Amino acid sequence: MGQSAPVQADGWRQRIDGAVDFVRRRMAGDYEVDESGFDPELNAALLMPLFRPFYRTWFRVQMRGVENLPASGPALVVANHSGVLPFDAIMLQIGIYDEHPQHRNLRLLSADLVYDVPVLSSMARRSGHVRACREDAKRELCAGELVGVFPEGFKGVGKPFSQRYQLQRFGRGGFASLARQAGAPIIPCAIVGAEEIYPMIGNLPQLARLLKLPYFPVTPLFPWLGLVGAVPLPSNWIIEFCPPVPTDTVHHNGAGPDKADAGLADTVRETIQLKLDELVAERGPAFT
Repeated sequence: MGQSAPVQADGWRQRIDGAVDFVRRRMAGDYEVDESGFDPELNAALLMPLFRPFYRTWFRVQMRGVENLPASGPALVVANHSGVLPFDAIMLQIGIYDEHPQHRNLRLLSADLVYDVPVLSSMARRSGHVRACREDAKRELCAGELVGVFPEGFKGVGKPFSQRYQLQRFGRGGFASLARQAGAPIIPCAIVGAEEIYPMIGNLPQLARLLKLPYFPVTPLFPWLGLVGAVPLPSNWIIEFCPPVPTDTVHHNGAGPDKADAGLADTVRETIQLKLDELVAERGPAFT
Protein backbone atom coordinates (compact mmCIF):
# COMPACT_ATOMS: atom_id res chain seq x y z
CA MET A 1 0.00 0.00 0.00
CA GLY A 2 2.83 2.39 0.86
CA GLN A 3 4.36 2.02 -2.62
CA SER A 4 1.16 2.68 -4.58
CA ALA A 5 1.22 6.47 -4.17
CA PRO A 6 4.82 6.89 -5.49
CA VAL A 7 4.05 4.54 -8.39
CA GLN A 8 0.93 6.52 -9.30
CA ALA A 9 2.88 9.77 -9.02
CA ASP A 10 5.56 8.42 -11.35
CA GLY A 11 2.84 7.42 -13.81
CA TRP A 12 1.33 10.88 -13.80
CA ARG A 13 4.75 12.50 -14.21
CA GLN A 14 5.45 10.30 -17.23
CA ARG A 15 2.11 11.25 -18.78
CA ILE A 16 2.70 14.95 -18.18
CA ASP A 17 6.26 14.74 -19.52
CA GLY A 18 4.98 12.90 -22.58
CA ALA A 19 2.25 15.48 -23.17
CA VAL A 20 4.72 18.37 -22.81
CA ASP A 21 7.13 16.72 -25.23
CA PHE A 22 4.27 16.07 -27.69
CA VAL A 23 3.18 19.74 -27.63
CA ARG A 24 6.79 20.96 -27.92
CA ARG A 25 7.46 18.84 -31.00
CA ARG A 26 4.16 19.84 -32.59
CA MET A 27 4.90 23.53 -32.10
CA ALA A 28 8.39 23.05 -33.51
CA GLY A 29 7.03 21.18 -36.53
CA ASP A 30 9.00 18.10 -35.55
CA TYR A 31 6.58 15.51 -36.95
CA GLU A 32 5.86 13.78 -40.25
CA VAL A 33 2.77 13.84 -42.46
CA ASP A 34 2.59 11.73 -45.62
CA GLU A 35 1.37 12.92 -49.02
CA SER A 36 -2.23 11.99 -48.13
CA GLY A 37 -2.12 14.13 -45.00
CA PHE A 38 -1.86 11.20 -42.58
CA ASP A 39 -0.36 12.20 -39.24
CA PRO A 40 0.30 8.89 -37.41
CA GLU A 41 1.56 10.52 -34.22
CA LEU A 42 -1.47 12.81 -33.87
CA ASN A 43 -3.78 9.92 -34.71
CA ALA A 44 -2.32 7.65 -32.03
CA ALA A 45 -1.92 10.31 -29.34
CA LEU A 46 -5.09 12.35 -29.77
CA LEU A 47 -7.69 11.18 -32.30
CA MET A 48 -7.89 7.48 -31.41
CA PRO A 49 -8.08 8.08 -27.64
CA LEU A 50 -11.19 10.21 -28.22
CA PHE A 51 -13.09 7.19 -29.55
CA ARG A 52 -11.36 4.33 -27.72
CA PRO A 53 -13.92 4.38 -24.85
CA PHE A 54 -16.61 3.52 -27.41
CA TYR A 55 -14.55 0.54 -28.55
CA ARG A 56 -13.71 -0.81 -25.10
CA THR A 57 -16.64 0.17 -22.88
CA TRP A 58 -19.65 1.42 -24.83
CA PHE A 59 -19.76 -1.17 -27.63
CA ARG A 60 -17.56 -3.80 -25.90
CA VAL A 61 -16.11 -4.79 -29.26
CA GLN A 62 -14.88 -8.34 -29.71
CA MET A 63 -12.31 -8.48 -32.51
CA ARG A 64 -11.46 -11.86 -34.00
CA GLY A 65 -9.29 -13.24 -36.77
CA VAL A 66 -6.57 -10.60 -36.43
CA GLU A 67 -4.10 -13.33 -37.38
CA ASN A 68 -5.58 -13.15 -40.91
CA LEU A 69 -4.17 -9.65 -41.31
CA PRO A 70 -0.58 -9.66 -42.60
CA ALA A 71 2.22 -8.58 -40.28
CA SER A 72 3.51 -6.31 -43.04
CA GLY A 73 2.88 -5.54 -46.67
CA PRO A 74 -0.29 -4.66 -48.56
CA ALA A 75 -3.77 -6.09 -48.09
CA LEU A 76 -7.26 -4.83 -48.87
CA VAL A 77 -9.75 -5.20 -46.00
CA VAL A 78 -13.28 -5.37 -47.42
CA ALA A 79 -16.10 -4.91 -44.90
CA ASN A 80 -19.85 -4.39 -44.67
CA HIS A 81 -21.01 -0.87 -43.89
CA SER A 82 -23.93 0.22 -41.70
CA GLY A 83 -25.08 2.36 -38.81
CA VAL A 84 -26.17 5.75 -40.31
CA LEU A 85 -22.92 7.37 -39.05
CA PRO A 86 -19.60 5.60 -39.83
CA PHE A 87 -18.76 4.41 -36.32
CA ASP A 88 -17.90 1.04 -37.89
CA ALA A 89 -15.02 2.66 -39.77
CA ILE A 90 -13.62 4.21 -36.59
CA MET A 91 -14.01 0.99 -34.55
CA LEU A 92 -12.29 -0.96 -37.33
CA GLN A 93 -9.32 1.40 -37.32
CA ILE A 94 -8.97 1.41 -33.54
CA GLY A 95 -9.38 -2.35 -33.25
CA ILE A 96 -6.69 -3.13 -35.80
CA TYR A 97 -4.27 -0.65 -34.28
CA ASP A 98 -4.86 -1.92 -30.73
CA GLU A 99 -5.20 -5.67 -31.40
CA HIS A 100 -2.71 -6.28 -34.21
CA PRO A 101 0.74 -7.32 -32.92
CA GLN A 102 2.36 -4.74 -35.21
CA HIS A 103 -0.21 -2.03 -34.40
CA ARG A 104 -0.91 -1.47 -38.08
CA ASN A 105 -2.77 1.60 -39.30
CA LEU A 106 -5.76 0.98 -41.54
CA ARG A 107 -5.94 3.48 -44.41
CA LEU A 108 -9.67 3.72 -45.08
CA LEU A 109 -11.07 4.85 -48.43
CA SER A 110 -13.62 7.64 -47.87
CA ALA A 111 -16.27 9.15 -50.11
CA ASP A 112 -15.87 12.59 -51.68
CA LEU A 113 -18.53 13.95 -49.31
CA VAL A 114 -16.06 13.65 -46.42
CA TYR A 115 -13.64 16.00 -48.16
CA ASP A 116 -16.29 18.63 -48.89
CA VAL A 117 -16.57 19.52 -45.19
CA PRO A 118 -13.48 21.55 -44.08
CA VAL A 119 -13.02 20.35 -40.47
CA LEU A 120 -14.12 16.78 -41.22
CA SER A 121 -11.82 16.67 -44.23
CA SER A 122 -8.79 17.65 -42.14
CA MET A 123 -9.59 15.12 -39.40
CA ALA A 124 -10.15 12.36 -41.94
CA ARG A 125 -6.81 12.96 -43.64
CA ARG A 126 -4.89 13.22 -40.38
CA SER A 127 -6.44 9.98 -39.12
CA GLY A 128 -5.34 8.06 -42.21
CA HIS A 129 -8.37 8.22 -44.47
CA VAL A 130 -7.73 8.36 -48.20
CA ARG A 131 -10.00 9.70 -50.92
CA ALA A 132 -11.79 6.78 -52.56
CA CYS A 133 -10.28 7.13 -56.00
CA ARG A 134 -8.41 4.39 -57.80
CA GLU A 135 -5.11 6.25 -58.08
CA ASP A 136 -4.85 7.08 -54.38
CA ALA A 137 -5.95 3.61 -53.28
CA LYS A 138 -3.46 1.89 -55.58
CA ARG A 139 -0.68 4.19 -54.37
CA GLU A 140 -1.31 3.15 -50.75
CA LEU A 141 -1.41 -0.55 -51.59
CA CYS A 142 1.75 -0.35 -53.68
CA ALA A 143 3.41 1.38 -50.72
CA GLY A 144 2.66 -1.70 -48.61
CA GLU A 145 -0.21 -0.22 -46.62
CA LEU A 146 -3.23 -1.96 -45.12
CA VAL A 147 -6.18 -0.39 -46.94
CA GLY A 148 -9.87 -0.66 -46.00
CA VAL A 149 -12.92 -0.28 -48.22
CA PHE A 150 -16.70 -0.47 -47.75
CA PRO A 151 -18.04 -1.40 -51.21
CA GLU A 152 -21.68 -0.79 -50.20
CA GLY A 153 -20.93 2.90 -49.60
CA PHE A 154 -23.94 5.04 -48.65
CA LYS A 155 -26.29 2.24 -49.76
CA GLY A 156 -25.10 0.26 -46.75
CA VAL A 157 -24.67 2.93 -44.09
CA GLY A 158 -28.02 4.54 -44.93
CA LYS A 159 -30.24 1.49 -45.41
CA PRO A 160 -33.39 1.06 -43.28
CA PHE A 161 -33.32 -1.00 -40.11
CA SER A 162 -35.64 -3.55 -41.71
CA GLN A 163 -32.75 -4.53 -44.03
CA ARG A 164 -30.14 -4.91 -41.27
CA TYR A 165 -27.33 -7.33 -41.99
CA GLN A 166 -28.46 -7.74 -45.59
CA LEU A 167 -25.57 -6.68 -47.81
CA GLN A 168 -26.31 -4.17 -50.55
CA ARG A 169 -24.70 -4.21 -53.99
CA PHE A 170 -20.91 -4.34 -54.07
CA GLY A 171 -20.64 -2.49 -57.36
CA ARG A 172 -18.94 -4.01 -60.39
CA GLY A 173 -15.87 -5.47 -58.74
CA GLY A 174 -13.70 -2.37 -58.74
CA PHE A 175 -12.10 -3.26 -55.39
CA ALA A 176 -11.24 -6.75 -56.70
CA SER A 177 -9.57 -5.28 -59.77
CA LEU A 178 -7.65 -2.83 -57.56
CA ALA A 179 -6.37 -5.58 -55.26
CA ARG A 180 -5.40 -7.84 -58.18
CA GLN A 181 -3.47 -5.11 -59.99
CA ALA A 182 -1.64 -4.17 -56.77
CA GLY A 183 -0.87 -7.82 -55.99
CA ALA A 184 -2.61 -7.54 -52.62
CA PRO A 185 -4.78 -10.20 -50.94
CA ILE A 186 -8.35 -9.38 -49.96
CA ILE A 187 -9.37 -9.81 -46.31
CA PRO A 188 -13.18 -10.14 -45.99
CA CYS A 189 -14.42 -8.58 -42.74
CA ALA A 190 -17.83 -8.93 -41.06
CA ILE A 191 -18.99 -6.25 -38.60
CA VAL A 192 -21.94 -6.98 -36.32
CA GLY A 193 -23.29 -4.32 -33.96
CA ALA A 194 -23.29 -1.14 -36.01
CA GLU A 195 -26.78 -1.79 -37.40
CA GLU A 196 -28.36 -1.18 -33.98
CA ILE A 197 -26.62 2.03 -32.89
CA TYR A 198 -29.05 4.23 -34.86
CA PRO A 199 -32.04 2.10 -35.97
CA MET A 200 -33.07 3.94 -39.14
CA ILE A 201 -36.87 3.78 -39.40
CA GLY A 202 -37.30 6.60 -41.90
CA ASN A 203 -35.64 9.08 -44.21
CA LEU A 204 -36.39 12.72 -45.06
CA PRO A 205 -35.18 12.99 -48.68
CA GLN A 206 -36.24 16.62 -49.18
CA LEU A 207 -34.25 17.73 -46.14
CA ALA A 208 -31.35 15.55 -47.28
CA ARG A 209 -31.30 17.28 -50.67
CA LEU A 210 -31.44 20.68 -48.98
CA LEU A 211 -28.44 19.80 -46.82
CA LYS A 212 -26.69 18.04 -49.75
CA LEU A 213 -26.59 14.74 -47.86
CA PRO A 214 -27.21 11.25 -49.28
CA TYR A 215 -29.99 10.76 -46.68
CA PHE A 216 -31.39 12.33 -43.52
CA PRO A 217 -32.10 9.59 -40.99
CA VAL A 218 -35.07 9.26 -38.69
CA THR A 219 -34.53 6.96 -35.72
CA PRO A 220 -36.64 6.27 -32.60
CA LEU A 221 -34.62 8.99 -30.81
CA PHE A 222 -33.42 11.35 -33.58
CA PRO A 223 -34.28 14.11 -34.41
CA TRP A 224 -36.94 14.06 -31.68
CA LEU A 225 -34.48 14.31 -28.76
CA GLY A 226 -31.96 16.58 -30.46
CA LEU A 227 -28.34 15.96 -29.53
CA VAL A 228 -29.35 13.35 -26.95
CA GLY A 229 -30.89 11.37 -29.79
CA ALA A 230 -27.56 11.47 -31.60
CA VAL A 231 -25.85 9.37 -28.90
CA PRO A 232 -25.34 5.86 -30.36
CA LEU A 233 -27.09 3.01 -28.59
CA PRO A 234 -24.69 0.65 -26.72
CA SER A 235 -25.06 -2.46 -28.85
CA ASN A 236 -22.74 -5.45 -28.57
CA TRP A 237 -20.21 -5.67 -31.39
CA ILE A 238 -18.26 -8.48 -33.03
CA ILE A 239 -15.72 -7.78 -35.79
CA GLU A 240 -14.21 -10.81 -37.49
CA PHE A 241 -11.61 -11.05 -40.26
CA CYS A 242 -12.00 -14.05 -42.55
CA PRO A 243 -9.05 -15.89 -44.15
CA PRO A 244 -7.36 -13.95 -46.98
CA VAL A 245 -8.62 -14.35 -50.52
CA PRO A 246 -5.61 -14.41 -52.87
CA THR A 247 -5.82 -12.29 -56.00
CA ASP A 248 -2.69 -13.49 -57.79
CA THR A 249 -4.38 -16.77 -58.78
CA VAL A 250 -7.46 -15.24 -60.46
CA HIS A 251 -7.93 -16.80 -63.90
CA HIS A 252 -9.98 -15.21 -66.62
CA ASN A 253 -10.82 -18.51 -68.33
CA GLY A 254 -11.48 -16.60 -71.51
CA ALA A 255 -14.16 -14.44 -69.85
CA GLY A 256 -12.07 -11.26 -69.68
CA PRO A 257 -10.67 -9.45 -66.64
CA ASP A 258 -13.90 -7.58 -65.85
CA LYS A 259 -15.95 -10.75 -65.42
CA ALA A 260 -13.13 -12.39 -63.47
CA ASP A 261 -12.99 -9.44 -61.08
CA ALA A 262 -16.79 -9.42 -60.74
CA GLY A 263 -16.66 -13.11 -59.84
CA LEU A 264 -14.00 -12.43 -57.23
CA ALA A 265 -16.10 -9.60 -55.78
CA ASP A 266 -19.11 -11.91 -55.59
CA THR A 267 -17.02 -14.49 -53.71
CA VAL A 268 -15.93 -11.87 -51.18
CA ARG A 269 -19.49 -10.59 -50.77
CA GLU A 270 -20.84 -14.08 -50.19
CA THR A 271 -18.10 -14.78 -47.64
CA ILE A 272 -19.01 -11.66 -45.67
CA GLN A 273 -22.76 -12.37 -45.82
CA LEU A 274 -22.31 -15.92 -44.54
CA LYS A 275 -20.10 -14.70 -41.71
CA LEU A 276 -22.63 -11.96 -40.81
CA ASP A 277 -25.43 -14.53 -40.60
CA GLU A 278 -23.26 -16.71 -38.36
CA LEU A 279 -22.20 -13.88 -36.03
CA VAL A 280 -25.70 -12.41 -35.67
CA ALA A 281 -27.01 -15.82 -34.61
CA GLU A 282 -24.11 -16.29 -32.20
CA ARG A 283 -24.45 -12.85 -30.61
CA GLY A 284 -28.17 -13.06 -30.00
CA PRO A 285 -29.88 -9.94 -28.56
CA ALA A 286 -28.02 -6.76 -29.39
CA PHE A 287 -28.21 -5.09 -25.99
CA THR A 288 -27.62 -7.81 -23.39
